[in-house]
Amino acid sequence: MIQLHSDCLVFKLANGDAIPCSVEQVTVELIGDAADNLDPDLIRHAAAAVLHYFKHEQGREYVSLNEFSEALEHVLQGFGLAINHDTKPTAVAAPSGGKQGHIVRSDLRQLACESGKGFELNFFPCLRKEMEQLMVKTPNVICFTGLRSCVKQLVGARRWSGRCQTLNDQIVDYLRECLHREPRGDCALVVK
Repeated sequence: MIQLHSDCLVFKLANGDAIPCSVEQVTVELIGDAADNLDPDLIRHAAAAVLHYFKHEQGREYVSLNEFSEALEHVLQGFGLAINHDTKPTAVAAPSGGKQGHIVRSDLRQLACESGKGFELNFFPCLRKEMEQLMVKTPNVICFTGLRSCVKQLVGARRWSGRCQTLNDQIVDYLRECLHREPRGDCALVVK
């Protein structure tokens, strides 16, 4: 059997056929003409979130187009975008509530550098403080970048290892928990 590319899922069509395809390509097709008005990074992150959900959280590689469309709609709404069901099931119409989605970013690698030689012991309190400072800005989306390099720096590894993967998962879980504890429930989290 041929191995599926890491950014692909196998889409089950209504006629019973199954087609492997990049989730980013499917996302652009489902969004339609509205994709021209959106930030390409937003589309990329939305596709990556849906891919992660199916592949890693549910352990699936085969999904129906309808399942993918519903998950994508949920992610886009998390980014503060309204969905217009009149034209296409998941065509993006406009930002919900009439305001643009406010995205704030933070670099995890930089936080790891700032935490000094205390490694994880100092890193997690710095991360919590950073999350609190970002939430003050009332964003629709908080985007943390540099996860892989942050983990390798904290572990002191040159190559990815089991210990790296464990710390990677701990950081993502910690960020989810921090976000969950915030009183605002309308903020999405992107970690890459």
